[in-house]
Amino acid sequence: MNPTQEYTRWQAAGLAPTLAEELTLIAGNEKEISDRFYRHLEFGTGGLRGVIGAGTNRMNLYTVGRASQGLADYLNASSDTPSVCIAYDTRNMSREFATRAAEVFCANGVKTYIYDDVRPTPMLSFAVRRIQANAGIVITASHNPKEYNGYKVYGPDGGQITDEAAAAILAKINAVDVLEGVKTIPLDRTGLLSVMGEEVDSRYYNRVKELVLRGDLVKARAADLKILYSPLHGSGNIPVRRVLRELGFAKVSVVPEQEKPDGSFPTVPYPNPEEPAVYQLAIELAETENPYLIFATDPDCDRIGVLVKDGAGQFSVLTGNQVGALLCDYVITTLGEQGDLPANAAIVKTIVTTEMARAICEKHGVTLVDTLTGFKYIGEKIGQWEESGEHTFLLGFEESYGYLAGGFVRDKDAVIAAALIAEMALYYKEKGLTLYEAMNALYETYGYYAETLKSVTMPGAEGQQRIAEIIATLRGNYREAFAGQDLAFFEDYKQSLRQNLATGESEAIDLPKSNVLKFIFADGAWLVLRPSGTEPKMKMYLGVAGAGRAATDTRLAELESLGNRLLG
Repeated sequence: MNPTQEYTRWQAAGLAPTLAEELTLIAGNEKEISDRFYRHLEFGTGGLRGVIGAGTNRMNLYTVGRASQGLADYLNASSDTPSVCIAYDTRNMSREFATRAAEVFCANGVKTYIYDDVRPTPMLSFAVRRIQANAGIVITASHNPKEYNGYKVYGPDGGQITDEAAAAILAKINAVDVLEGVKTIPLDRTGLLSVMGEEVDSRYYNRVKELVLRGDLVKARAADLKILYSPLHGSGNIPVRRVLRELGFAKVSVVPEQEKPDGSFPTVPYPNPEEPAVYQLAIELAETENPYLIFATDPDCDRIGVLVKDGAGQFSVLTGNQVGALLCDYVITTLGEQGDLPANAAIVKTIVTTEMARAICEKHGVTLVDTLTGFKYIGEKIGQWEESGEHTFLLGFEESYGYLAGGFVRDKDAVIAAALIAEMALYYKEKGLTLYEAMNALYETYGYYAETLKSVTMPGAEGQQRIAEIIATLRGNYREAFAGQDLAFFEDYKQSLRQNLATGESEAIDLPKSNVLKFIFADGAWLVLRPSGTEPKMKMYLGVAGAGRAATDTRLAELESLGNRLLG
């Protein structure tokens, strides 16, 4: 694509005034023009994600229309009666993008179901399965900054599309001209549109409530547990509070400044529950509210952050790995005590998630399965096991605050997680333990595990080139890069190969190909490098384990220093 030519073509296309003004303002700015027009916004297994604005490399009505036209063409080629479900979150332009997608689908003869208002991403997954639609989309950029929006695509199983489906949809999208190749119809002139509301919602909420493990305890004591919750201006406000209320958690209050939907996220620089800064208002309010737990969910309510009081009585953020380990132990031990733990039970995590889960599963005779990063791979396992009967799915989780139980949703679900975590906290409260103390008990049993993530932003075409060079250099010269380090294994997920560096033997990795490198040291520490699929970032994941906190934290700091050197 020639950026200058495409820029000129867009200028002459009669765009909406705001987009036309953007293009006028960048006239003569070759770098900005290049960044906006050097490519089409990349469509992968996560769909689209990018900064809102004018250009082929931006999220706007035209790029959303192009993606929808390509998906409609794919659905029409796959089914005689295609259908699609649409959800959207509270981000700027989410409603407008959802409406444009519906206009395109209906114009192409695709039966379209759209939610009547904002909904969490996992509720879209449920709706696709409930309605038995051929596909679903959610207009969201998850936890990205306010400048972003996105377009996530789901398959008929309710999970994010896999690599094969993404490639087929992309082929259709590539055949569509972004300015001239998109069909639309006003929604008041089509009979193919249906609006989803309470009927689908209530069925979802009922399924969530069925996941309670200790029903008698929750029924008797839920009203005693005080929870402070922030939806961070996102879509979780009504669903999370409704489920908790209907389960009996009557003492749930909300951070008022962060309650209302607002795509500008005025109280947080970055609406991500992984970021400690988002809890400032909640912690301030907690001084008077005195809650037992603090919850926060991201804009599309598929991730949840948890704060508990530490040994000093101060609220402390539990990491995604810690919450996942706690849930892993709680679900397994509870089912075991009740005599309901299936003989073929399995937990699923990603390759960058804590290895404490492996120790917990091994102790209880439960299978642990690793997948690539991305919850779609966890959802895919659920479907495979339902068909084969090989395993019974108990729980899936990833380090980035994503958790799932049950099989009726195929993506991480903060509504489900809120209910399970509240129940788990209630259980430990009855035993005289906070979740912080329960986590320390796990460390005493399994050893001390510590993990961290570092993301390095590398924007634009130059950044993409730098990311590619770093990965290529380490793939070809990792022995030199790790000289003097006691490296035991090298895993290349693009080559699907695991090498034992002590014996020289190699074995295949039975996972989809992905441009990810993992380095495992003799002491069990590990380092993973992965280019982000949705942001201009290189992500570095680190994990260590040891007998004590001090030694483990020191080892983690050493590993992070090594990783920083590798990234330059």
